[in-house]
Amino acid sequence: MKEALHVLEKSNMPVRKTIRRARWFVSSFRDFIAEVEQDTGQVLSLDEPKLLQAFGNWFRAFEAQKYKAQEHRLEYVTFAAGLMLRELVRHGPVTATPSQGSHDQPATFWPEGYLYVSFCLAVRDAVIEQDFSLTADTAPKLGDLRAWWSFRENVEEDVNLAIGFFEEFAGETPNWTMPGQFLPQRIEKQLGTKPQPRKLT
Repeated sequence: MKEALHVLEKSNMPVRKTIRRARWFVSSFRDFIAEVEQDTGQVLSLDEPKLLQAFGNWFRAFEAQKYKAQEHRLEYVTFAAGLMLRELVRHGPVTATPSQGSHDQPATFWPEGYLYVSFCLAVRDAVIEQDFSLTADTAPKLGDLRAWWSFRENVEEDVNLAIGFFEEFAGETPNWTMPGQFLPQRIEKQLGTKPQPRKLT
């Protein structure tokens, strides 16, 4: 993921602000596609109108819940990136050219999903590094093909689960109960909800 982070550094403004500008979002996403194509050998095509639809839906969802983040900014960064993944999966702006090679890696098993997760992780990591001076570690499940099988199958039934899977890929505890709602850990404990992972199929 780190090889494409430089595409997120083209603005003098913090990533957390520039990511909310459609022109910057599209430009960075295009650059990111090129980086992932070079790194993975996949051929990816972009439907820009669908990407703009995904951006618009993400921005509205982000704005609708950000008031909850006043005392939980770090947690909200991951949730907001998960919201972004949800909308990318929902609208599917990228199409991969079918490959004849092995599909035993996430990048070849589901190229589009791999791209979406990679981009959202890159944005999350850049914000965390800039705003909190922290370096995010990649979770082991990011390379677990069984986790990707489960991710792909489950989001076909409920796209909100993309948020929970993103939290899992980021190495955090997923909220499987209400994945589309921002519930900081303290609030989850008050409500008595315990995150339950989906069974791998």
